[in-house]
Amino acid sequence: MILLGYDIGSSSVKASIIDAETASVIASAFQPKQEMLINAPKTGWAEQDPETWWENLKLATGDVLQKAEIDPDLIGAIGISYQMHGLVIVDKDYNVLRPSIIWCDSRAVEIGEKAFKELGNQRCLSSLLNSPGNFTASKLKWVQENEPEIYEKIHKIMLPGDYIAFRLTGMAMTTISGLSEGIFWNFEESKLADFLLDHYGISQDLIPEIVPTFSEQGRLGPGVAAELGLKSGIPVTYRAGDQPNNAFSLNVLNPGEIAATAGTSGVVYGVSDEITYDPESRVNTFAHVNHEKGRPRLGVLLCINGTGILYSWLKKNLGTAGTDYDQLNKMAGDIPAGAKGLTILPFGNGAERMLNNKDLGCTIANLNFNIHSDAHIIRAAQEGVVFAFHYGMEIMKNTGIQPAVIRAGHANMFLSPVFRESLSGLTGAVIELYDTDGAQGAAIGAGVGSGHYPGFKSAFSNLKKIKVIEPDTSGQESYQEAYQTWQSELLRRLA
Repeated sequence: MILLGYDIGSSSVKASIIDAETASVIASAFQPKQEMLINAPKTGWAEQDPETWWENLKLATGDVLQKAEIDPDLIGAIGISYQMHGLVIVDKDYNVLRPSIIWCDSRAVEIGEKAFKELGNQRCLSSLLNSPGNFTASKLKWVQENEPEIYEKIHKIMLPGDYIAFRLTGMAMTTISGLSEGIFWNFEESKLADFLLDHYGISQDLIPEIVPTFSEQGRLGPGVAAELGLKSGIPVTYRAGDQPNNAFSLNVLNPGEIAATAGTSGVVYGVSDEITYDPESRVNTFAHVNHEKGRPRLGVLLCINGTGILYSWLKKNLGTAGTDYDQLNKMAGDIPAGAKGLTILPFGNGAERMLNNKDLGCTIANLNFNIHSDAHIIRAAQEGVVFAFHYGMEIMKNTGIQPAVIRAGHANMFLSPVFRESLSGLTGAVIELYDTDGAQGAAIGAGVGSGHYPGFKSAFSNLKKIKVIEPDTSGQESYQEAYQTWQSELLRRLA
């Protein structure tokens, strides 16, 4: 069997075709070649047109089929990974009513915090495992309060992956994992969080049908199949948010296992079998892809909005536009740890959950025109992201997540020796890098959901570990000194 996986990101849409027998990649492609536009009509807002995702999915599908040179009729199942926490709203004819309010949009912070206080911190944390915060439910409440004429037309709400699955199959559905990431799920009672919906005045009728993460969730109709160059009737058998899916792609499924990413945003994601939460909701707990009633599998997620997007911004604006990321990584490697006192807080992409939903903006501190070059800025940027990871991972320890081994894909900022060696050295964790990504994970998920793989063990029997980074104890003192400088600047900004 051949499997097709899609990864619907905020920067691009990636498609991968894999051979189910060997789990090897036949071909991958992404669109657009430049990053997708994130619109910010007001400060703190972040929106994308769902039609843009669909158009780029079509382009990526055409590209990957051309590269693969296979008979499309051999594709047996489709899986979807998607950017988490976004809100897509449609009318009774399933037309999109407004641009999607995506994951890094901060407009609903005050709404979520108000609900947290009014409903009671303990009730929210024990039932939702999180504050309503700036998540999808609070974004929907924002629409209700600020765009009532649009809200009145809503027939169904969807997460970005739900919308893409709908475009593929014509079926409006969602999952428990997806509902939990939107703070729509009550873990104490294993049902929709009706007490939050009632508090917000939101009807349960707006929630689509709930289906298992691994299951048949509709099939491609003739029109869509012809549009994509695929055969009619291919089932969609898996959907998951990008971070649960990234963990899944790394075979992180059991308590104590940890995954990380460092793309546009940065994430550390640990699996627990205990109902656990951070009292301040700075790290968040959601249902993992293999969560079941009576057999909990929960993902404890640390998210840092400003990670690769900082690196991308520097590349575009630092006078290094013609320099590729490999060259930037080499520049950073020529500078000693600590970047001669230069420090960067990478918080320039919206409100940060681990900072109690404060939007600090990015800070470049201690810049000296006489001693610092662009290479120092690149080094300080990479270290700033590492320090943000470390700061958040210290919070995660309070929820029982102890990162001794971190698994990550060999991609994005984990391609940088400075980044991965600094992270390993500062945290003391071994980092294992694997040859996989979100689109490949979605394809494997499709194989599980279609029944091709009898279980997770067989699905990951060919997962390839390509590099191991052991903590460099000789660099501990330099890392710690630089981190203390960074942390002091952060605490000063938070005061």
